[in-house]
Amino acid sequence: MGKKGFQGMGGMPNMNAMMKQAQKMQKQMAEMQEELEKKEFETSAGGGAVSVKVNGKKELIDIQIKPEVVDPDDVEMLQDLILAATNEALRTADETVSREMGKLTGGLNLPGM
Repeated sequence: MGKKGFQGMGGMPNMNAMMKQAQKMQKQMAEMQEELEKKEFETSAGGGAVSVKVNGKKELIDIQIKPEVVDPDDVEMLQDLILAATNEALRTADETVSREMGKLTGGLNLPGM
C-alpha cells in the first residue's frame, strides 16, 4: 500500500479533486453554451439575393430577400435560395458551437457535446 497519492479510504482526496474539476468544467460548459446561443450567424445565397440569420440555438431569426429575385414565374428558385442560405447558416452555427465546445472539453468524447 505504498502507492503515492493513495490517501485514506479508496483514494477519496483524488476522487474529490476529480469531482471538483468535473463540476468546474460543467459550469464552464453551461456558460459557454449560453454565450454561444446568443451569437448570430448570417449567410447569403444567390450573390446576396437572399440573406438568412440564425442564432446559436439554431433558430431562424431573420430573412432578407431582395425584391428583384421575387419572380412569380420562378418561385422554385427563390425557395432554393432560401433553403441554401438557411442550411449554410445552420451549418456555420453548428461548426462554431462544436469548435468552441471542443476547446473547452479538450477533445473529450462527451455525449451531447
